[in-house]
Amino acid sequence: MTAARAERHESAVVRRLVDEVMNGRRLGVLDELCTPAMARRWRRWVAPFLASFSDMRMDLVQLVADGDTVVGRFTCSATHTAEWRGHAASGRRFENVDEVYFFGFEDGRIAEAWGIEDTLDRTRQLGLTD
Repeated sequence: MTAARAERHESAVVRRLVDEVMNGRRLGVLDELCTPAMARRWRRWVAPFLASFSDMRMDLVQLVADGDTVVGRFTCSATHTAEWRGHAASGRRFENVDEVYFFGFEDGRIAEAWGIEDTLDRTRQLGLTD
């Protein structure tokens, strides 16, 4: 596979992660997109978040691929419908919270992820912090 083709494939994997897993709530797809260890880690993070924000929507702003790394910029919006980080459901929404993630690939599957989320903006919009 050429480098350009690999980058397109890996970008498509990240798009599927957003569309099918995050927005489609199909956690079983993680087994196709990620290495087994990464799929387990993502489930431990994603499942509780989706349970706390049942209408969560993630939008892809930009993807950049370089070798076996894809960087994605996203925005996330949702309503707080169940307990999250010890806070009872408030019914409040957060809108367009910025997130940036670096995804590392092995054999065409996500093997590592590192990201930054604007949790302060999220908690402020939810009224959980000043």
